[in-house]
Formats: sequence, structure tokens, C-alpha cells
Amino acid sequence: MGFPIWPKPWVKILAPRIGYLPLLVPHIKPHFSSTLPPGIDTVWFDYKGLPLKWYIPTGILFDLLCSEPERPWNLTVHFRGYPGNILIPCEGEDSVKWSFINSLKEAAYIINGNCKSVMNMSQPDQVELWRSVINGNLEAYIRVSSKLKLGTVGDEYAADLYSSSFNSRQSIGDTDSTGQVKTGRVPVRLYVWSVNEDFDDLEDAPQIDSWDKISYVNRPVEIHGEEGKCFTLHDAVKSLLPEYFPYKSLNNEESSREEDKNEEKVPSENLSEHVESCYPSDDAEVKLVRIQGIEPKLEIPFSWVVNNMVNPEHFLHLCVCLKLPQVKIPSDT
Repeated sequence: MGFPIWPKPWVKILAPRIGYLPLLVPHIKPHFSSTLPPGIDTVWFDYKGLPLKWYIPTGILFDLLCSEPERPWNLTVHFRGYPGNILIPCEGEDSVKWSFINSLKEAAYIINGNCKSVMNMSQPDQVELWRSVINGNLEAYIRVSSKLKLGTVGDEYAADLYSSSFNSRQSIGDTDSTGQVKTGRVPVRLYVWSVNEDFDDLEDAPQIDSWDKISYVNRPVEIHGEEGKCFTLHDAVKSLLPEYFPYKSLNNEESSREEDKNEEKVPSENLSEHVESCYPSDDAEVKLVRIQGIEPKLEIPFSWVVNNMVNPEHFLHLCVCLKLPQVKIPSDT
């Protein structure tokens, strides 16, 4: 799946969501070659003045920076003046491939506890895997990536809710001898931007004009197969952001203390400190979650999301907008 990108003064390209902006340079550069000044080209892109990080997949950049998706996506391409204070250096396709393989190793380590399957890939398999990604060849990608044995979780709810998708990707998940779903560790990259003001329409969402406004969270999600309870996308987001969504509320902790009469009471000053540390999370609200260009319901089983929406390097990329409460500063009396 792709979407059109128009670098000014207008060359139209259909860019794959799972691709990377530097891989578009061979298609773009000939369009401008006759007008470029002498010198070494250092190609980079910006969107509304914001330099775009080349190692983030193109589709993720689009989901993150376009609250209200625009098509075509109007980008500006630069051949000089590389913003080295914002972007790490990029040496073209080699840098992108190196970044991709490193992410694949990291994902393998999270899933299996080691990255031997990636490290032991033959050179032909590594080349075929990379070519399948940049060419969007799903059949070749599945053939090579299946050798890595990076299945994460079985989808216990897919048989009932999404049977057709589950059957087509059944090899991804595993179950034990009793048919129970195995616990899975899922590599996740979370891109979080927070707002204080509320909005109902995405057109009114604040524009991201600086990378300082984005919190980058690189954490695994551990799925525990709890019988009779669905581990949802909302559960996953909360587990990824414990600073905003504590596992236990203060009220629950106080109730458990009252029930256990033999437990020593916690001094009031400690309770006060706990309240203050949890204050930012008390009213945190998930305003938007966007994955692969769609905005799924938060109640969807997370295992289905993992088995159907991971990127080729086996990371699940989530773009999340949080509404945080405004901190009230007491006035002087």
C-alpha cells in the first residue's frame, strides 16, 4: 500500500508505507538534475519546515505528522544544507539497509531472547529479504522471513472475530500442547505526542512542528494469556506508558490496605508523594491511535493487531496522541 508524495515543484511518486524516504531519491533526482548547482548532494526531506527522520518508515511519518491525512502528501526535497543538528547522517540505501537489519536484530532479541536467526542469515537470503522490502514483494518477503522464526503470539480471538485473516497468517502464532496461547513479547515502537487542549475534529489537532514534541518509546509489550480476559490494544498502550497509566490506582491500593488489617499503615506523607507522582496520569486520555494508516478501536484484541500490522522488521509502530490535564498553578494570595 502506498500514497502519492509530491516534492515541489511537483514530481509525483507513489511511496510504499513500509519504505523509507532515501529510497525515493533515485526516482526524484533525475527530475532536478539539470538545475542542481555543482557540489555533493546530501538529499533530505521536510514537511512544513520540519526535517523528516529518514530511518522512520514513510508511512509512520505520514501517520504521525498528518493528523488529518492529506493526499497527495506535499514534501520538499533538499539537495544541500543537510540539517546535521537534527538528522543523523544518511549515506543513501546502505544506511537505510543497515538501520533496517539492526532493527530486525533488535526485534529478534526481544521475541526469542537472541538474534541468532538474523545473524546466521545467508548473504543471498539477506539480499532477497532487503530487496523484497524495497520492492514491496510480499511473496518473496514471506518466503525469506519465515526462516527467521520470529512468530510472536497466537491470536486466540481471531478464530471467532477475524477468521479469514487468521487462517491466512496462521503460521505466525503458536500454541502449546494444550492449545493455550503462549506468552509473547512484542517489539513496539511508540511515537507519542501530547496535547493539553481538547479537540473533536482532527483538523483542529495541534500541528507537530518540532521533534521535541514527540516522545519516542521503544519498549516490548508482554502479553499474558489470562483466561477469559482479552488483552486489548488499550491494555497494550497503557502497559507501554505506565507513567501515564499506572497499573494500580491509589484507591485500589487503599482498599487492599483496609482489607488486610495486619498490614502496616503507610505514613500520610508517603501517600501525598504518591498522589503527586500519579497526578499527570489521573486524567490522561488516549485521543488517537494510528497504525498502518488506520485508527482501530481500542477494544480490538492486541494479538490480532500484532499478527496483522507489524512492519517488515517485526516492530509494531504505534502513533499515539494523549490528552493530558492542564496543571493548575495556584495564584498568590
